[in-house]
Amino acid sequence: MFKLARSKPVTTALRAATESSVQTRVAQQQRNLSIHEYLSANLLKSYGVGMPKGEVARSAEEAEAVAKSLGNDDMVIKAQVLAGGRGKGTFDNGLKGGVRVIYSPTEAKMFASQMIGQKLITKQTGAAGRLCNSVYICERKFARREFYLAVLMDRASQSPVIVASSQGGMDIEAVAKENPEAIITTPIDIKVGVTDAIAHKIVTELGFSEQCVEEAKDTIQKLYKVFMEKDATQIEINPLSETSDHKVMAMDAKLGFDDNAEFRQKEVFSWRDTTQEDADEVKAAEHGLNFIKLDGDIGCLVNGAGLAMATMDIIKLNGGAPANFLDVGGGATPAAIKSAFELITSDPKVTAIFVNIFGGIVRCDAIAQGLINVVQEMGLRTPIVARLQGTNMEQAHKLINESGLKIFSIEDLQSAAEKSVQFSKVVKMAREIDVGVEFTLGI
Repeated sequence: MFKLARSKPVTTALRAATESSVQTRVAQQQRNLSIHEYLSANLLKSYGVGMPKGEVARSAEEAEAVAKSLGNDDMVIKAQVLAGGRGKGTFDNGLKGGVRVIYSPTEAKMFASQMIGQKLITKQTGAAGRLCNSVYICERKFARREFYLAVLMDRASQSPVIVASSQGGMDIEAVAKENPEAIITTPIDIKVGVTDAIAHKIVTELGFSEQCVEEAKDTIQKLYKVFMEKDATQIEINPLSETSDHKVMAMDAKLGFDDNAEFRQKEVFSWRDTTQEDADEVKAAEHGLNFIKLDGDIGCLVNGAGLAMATMDIIKLNGGAPANFLDVGGGATPAAIKSAFELITSDPKVTAIFVNIFGGIVRCDAIAQGLINVVQEMGLRTPIVARLQGTNMEQAHKLINESGLKIFSIEDLQSAAEKSVQFSKVVKMAREIDVGVEFTLGI
């Protein structure tokens, strides 16, 4: 998937490989809705975009029936998992390849039985993999030429762009890195849209044959129409193919949509598959929390996205690593704090917790009391460093210090971050040698 910065296209994969800041890590995990390929195909078909005939199946028996209904002995079965690299992935039962060529309904049934209900592990899923609940079976079309085409939002120009390449059907991130001149980027004036002239220029530069120019031009305009009318953030077709019989077809489709448009895209958002998302992040959203898991071991509970970023940065500067991004919002109510602690402590890697709250809307003493109640109720033994700034902070400091719990109130941000890292290191050492440990501010 592409992210664009100024005139040069940059992929999330490339950015992850070249940048390591916490800000980048969080920015990459935007909450934009992604939908399964079969749903993307159905949506594009409804706009008249050419696609191979196909249907979804949720069981081996359904897969066999779908394959029969296609009336074709040359088909492809695709695991419906929201992750890239499916073709090179491996299922947890040992089956290799989430995209397979099949030649009969019997093969469709056989492969579906091995895919559905299993987890597919790809370069994007990590070792945990993603659960495959369905498969998409479609006709296998033969391409004379393959192209890459995507409609995206460019943050720099605050307008849509069309990104295209004559080297479709390949790892587009590798193309962008090794042969950037093969990438064609066309900014689109949102007030004008994709005119015939713009579409014709893109098609010509890509190299479609003369017989396909009009259909390819029409396809680009239809894709842009979907992008605008459905509040999409990404429409990626790889490959967009010119078939052996000179038809223009989208052989694969990845669509993403702006979460801020959910109120007017009810149907699209009804297609969300939460089984493809991190369970903790889904739970956090239900409680109105902004939560993203990270790789570290210091849990963070903060109110305000900017303060959360600063908190993670100062943990890193002191030699620690944040276990999460967690913004409880402006209220920081006891209920929100409890939900936040449940999410943080569900991660076994967490060895210390840093609470950094600005008490503006809610008083610091109320936050402190809520924090104390939650720790007592949950019986938490993980050391907690609390930095509460704002209204009634002195009373909050007193409440925490008199609680007798493993909560340490520290007013200075640097000192609080430093102590969180120290506590984390001590807990990790204690776990390694399997001994208990008691904490004081002096460790």
